[in-house]
Amino acid sequence: MKYRTLGRTGIKVSPYCLGAMMFGAVGNPDHDDSVRIIHKALDAGVNFVDTADAYSRGESEEIVGKALKGRRDNVVLATKAHLPMGDDPNQQGNSRRWVTRALEDSLRRLQTDHVDLFQIHRPAPDTDVEETLSALTDLVRAGKVRAVGSSSFPASDIVEAQWVAERRGLVRFRTEQPPYSILNRSIEREVLPVCERYGMGTMVWSPLAGGLLTGRYRKDQQADTHRAAFGFRHLRDDRRLDAVEQLLPLADKAGIPLTHLAMAFAIAHPGVTSAIIGPRTMDHLDDLLAGAEISLTDDILDEIDAIVPPGTDVGTLDMAYDPLAIQLAPLRRRPAIERSAT
Repeated sequence: MKYRTLGRTGIKVSPYCLGAMMFGAVGNPDHDDSVRIIHKALDAGVNFVDTADAYSRGESEEIVGKALKGRRDNVVLATKAHLPMGDDPNQQGNSRRWVTRALEDSLRRLQTDHVDLFQIHRPAPDTDVEETLSALTDLVRAGKVRAVGSSSFPASDIVEAQWVAERRGLVRFRTEQPPYSILNRSIEREVLPVCERYGMGTMVWSPLAGGLLTGRYRKDQQADTHRAAFGFRHLRDDRRLDAVEQLLPLADKAGIPLTHLAMAFAIAHPGVTSAIIGPRTMDHLDDLLAGAEISLTDDILDEIDAIVPPGTDVGTLDMAYDPLAIQLAPLRRRPAIERSAT
């Protein structure tokens, strides 16, 4: 593996980051098998592991903790907090109360006294970012966290957080974790340039477009896959499937599988530090690692641009973050009585 610097932290990480979302009840419930997958990735040179408290309600972190026994010092370990971890309304979000508790719980499950990167999983419009950064600052000063980051934050939220950190003398987000793939390129417009401006590392998730860029989902064909059982709409989006049908012959022309084309694309952008791979089985990992040496030519990248123009999305991922201004109709529509021009 060639290692890249994670933003301006000085931390060196592999261009592939091992995502642990599929370890546990949601994906692979076999702990021993999941540990073997993690060990094989580490043996291949992957030194960056990303998980979250919400992945299988903590089970993913427990599996990662088991796998890193005796190897913790050689791994850049990242986890996240924000998503609900119980029925209590305070067991979620970005408040000091929850962020502090969530980290303590994560450290216990991961069997470590610190994480190298602690990320806020999603924005929380009901919480001042100063409240969150203040809590994260205390965790860094306590030695429980080395660096902090955000995940799926719009560019405007990233900028606001940077300004608040500077004005208040707080730790700042050093990384961002946005969705990015050949089919979802909107972060090229603002998020990646903003991250580069502020010296933030980026670890992009879903480089295989939620499974579509594996080549196992084809138009007018029923896919028999683990993900298909979850009923994701993005796997049935005709616009996305049409793009896949154009990308498959391009991959054939390049002499590589579609998965390898997709991964090589994701790590080719200068604003991307690492792309997160999320294998559920050893075969998945073997396939992804087999493409680690592939580098796309300008001609191939130009042809990808012709299929999906830079800075655009083809449809949306079900898991993508939408601000409240998009989710809630009352924030998009004036009262009926005020909608006319006269």
